[in-house]
Amino acid sequence: MKTVIVTGAARGIGLATTKQFLDQGWRVVMVDRDEPALEQAALGLVGVDPVVCDVSQPDQVAQMAAHVMATSESVDALVNNAGVADFGPIAETDFARWRTVMETNLDGVFLTSQALREGLCAARGAIVNIASISGLRASTLRVAYGTSKAAVKHLTQQQAAELGEFGVRANCVCPGPVATKLAMAVHSPAIIAAYHDAIPLNRYGTEDEIASMITFLCSEKASYVTGQIIAVDGGFESTGIGLPDLR
Repeated sequence: MKTVIVTGAARGIGLATTKQFLDQGWRVVMVDRDEPALEQAALGLVGVDPVVCDVSQPDQVAQMAAHVMATSESVDALVNNAGVADFGPIAETDFARWRTVMETNLDGVFLTSQALREGLCAARGAIVNIASISGLRASTLRVAYGTSKAAVKHLTQQQAAELGEFGVRANCVCPGPVATKLAMAVHSPAIIAAYHDAIPLNRYGTEDEIASMITFLCSEKASYVTGQIIAVDGGFESTGIGLPDLR
């Protein structure tokens, strides 16, 4: 049975991705730093191994990777989904706030990929890093978040270029606006209306739609796809810089 590690697996896109992998017959190591949420998410799921780990902490990542290597027949895929969504103007972004975003959104992707590299190479596996439409197009309030996600895109291409000789594929998914509980709670009616008008498909995406691209990229159906940056955004990127309500 193939094993995939999904970080940020306790909710949202990570949990939707976990469930799709299970439906496709994979074993899933669910990684999250929120222990109560992780335990709740794993309840009733057959074929999962919940592991508490903060991907921004090198020691915790090393322990997680050692556990995975010791308990898995193979390390077939890694989905780097864990992230921090912290938005604020440049004037209010001090170095501590910058580092809080970078240490999870960028450092976490690097640390987890490095720690599981040997297993992924042995299995000729796949890496899927989750960035964001905010890493493809700039807008206000995202100086740290958008920059971290843009860096994830380039890290993905570095991984693809260097690990390809070992059969490892690395790709990056950039979700557009997704109708998560958090987004719906914090997006104002004006922002929701503006997204509707600015996105060619005239709607938010769903967690399952993002998960479908992630699981595809980890599958044999994507066996010749690597180094790609794929926006799953309803066409949002194609429309250019957004409306004032989105800035």
